[in-house]
Amino acid sequence: MTPSATQTPDSPPNVSPLLEMQDIGISFGGVAALRGANLSVAAGEVHALIGQNGAGKSTMIKILTGAYRRGSGSVRFEGREVDFRTPKLAREAGISTIYQEINLVPFRSVAENIFLGREPRRFGLIDWRAVQQRAAALLESFGLQIDVKKPVASYSTAIQQMVALARAVSADARMVIMDESTSSLDEREVELLFTVVRKLRDDGRAVIFVSHRLDELYALCDRVTVMRDGQTVAQSTMAAMDKLQLVTTMLGRTLAAVVQDDTSAREANLARRGKQALAAINLSAPPKVSDVSLQVHAGEAVGLAGLLGSGRTETMRLMFGADPLEQGSLSLNGETVTLKSPQDAIARGLAYLTEDRKAEGIVPELSVRDNLTLVCLRTLTRNGIVDVKKQQAIVDRFIASLGIKLRSADQPIRELSGGNQQKVLLARWLAAEPSLLLLDEPTRGIDVGAKADVAKIVRELRDAGLGVLLSASELEELTAVADRAVVIRDGRTVAELNGADMSETAIMDAIAYGSDGHSALADAAQTANAAHIEDALEGDRHGA
Repeated sequence: MTPSATQTPDSPPNVSPLLEMQDIGISFGGVAALRGANLSVAAGEVHALIGQNGAGKSTMIKILTGAYRRGSGSVRFEGREVDFRTPKLAREAGISTIYQEINLVPFRSVAENIFLGREPRRFGLIDWRAVQQRAAALLESFGLQIDVKKPVASYSTAIQQMVALARAVSADARMVIMDESTSSLDEREVELLFTVVRKLRDDGRAVIFVSHRLDELYALCDRVTVMRDGQTVAQSTMAAMDKLQLVTTMLGRTLAAVVQDDTSAREANLARRGKQALAAINLSAPPKVSDVSLQVHAGEAVGLAGLLGSGRTETMRLMFGADPLEQGSLSLNGETVTLKSPQDAIARGLAYLTEDRKAEGIVPELSVRDNLTLVCLRTLTRNGIVDVKKQQAIVDRFIASLGIKLRSADQPIRELSGGNQQKVLLARWLAAEPSLLLLDEPTRGIDVGAKADVAKIVRELRDAGLGVLLSASELEELTAVADRAVVIRDGRTVAELNGADMSETAIMDAIAYGSDGHSALADAAQTANAAHIEDALEGDRHGA
């Protein structure tokens, strides 16, 4: 997705900021979520707020909008100290937030949604003609002519985003926060939305724009604040920071600190890998995944690299049958397959460790034993009765082999540390004896020691002949485990890196520039990658 960058405005003049957040701190359960974080935004600018998952962006926004109360620091808006105790007070002060999941009333009309709770009245009654006329005029000022009497749900997501923006303008918002507002839009819809955002900026309003899509940041934003680990680590004009600098700042890896991992070990692993376990060719399910091709062999670990929002998770879900594939093909062990559900994938030998263990992984109220044997329970059951002895043998084996620390297999899994919960989930899939393991952020939210344990387990699984596809935001962790790396950006494969070519520097370069910075090279790599997979599949079909 590449909106035109020619419309990026010059930096706003050096004026007093509309918003200034200084030395913001907040803790949850004794753990600091923000530590001395800063954000300064001027009127008449679009300001990018970026950072990896968990960097503190959402927490900053929630403090600003009254959803959280800050523990320390100060917030000044329009020159005065503020401390919004509720989101309603923030809205009344002129701060409006538009989230990825748009907060509109779907069965109500466009006009009703724009003026909901603030309808113009005549003789004590709502003046519906005025509501519709003002709504239409406001949208026309955005260059949008639609029937404002129709339910808002009848329009596309992009139109709904603009209705939400119109609602903010009608409420005289001085600042609009857009949190991942373009994540479900196609390229044409993004440019349409950007036209409206630019008009808001030109009218003197401030826009805080949260996105992981680098092209969008450079096409739209004047300045950027980068957050990492609860702190503000950089504030700059967009023009003064190129894409590679932006990526390295987000990830916390300076080029001087980035060193080549053990290339000889990687090349040795590649030399002894087994047959092709998975081949994905031109996978597509817009707007999240546009064209992804990759392959994984038995006995190798392939890293899937890219920023949050690049399509890593969505690609894995396609491979596991969790989401429908619109175009492209998937082959397992040389055979083209159609996976209509996760059950189909499991039956074919796939296992998928989700990125969100709390929402999609563990069953908090169940015991460790029940959580661990959830996938293989059918093989342990006969005539509706679980073979407790076999179940216990599996549980004991994986508690020992993965080093799961717990009081008893009967204790609720919610009582375990994050790292041990993750090991139980990994054991759950290994108990099903898969041939291919899809790991999405397997070390997210666990401590350093547990991360090292998980990395060791993954290497041992690879060495035992299992094919592993590993997605990770932390490049240091990815390069420590992976033999090869496939980089995706905006839902497309932009690079495949092997052996000596696989370094954190090379991965960051591909993430930063993708097909825009090196379009011919990236397109050639994508074509060669898909062609290589086709050749390998043809060889497998003929017993090569």
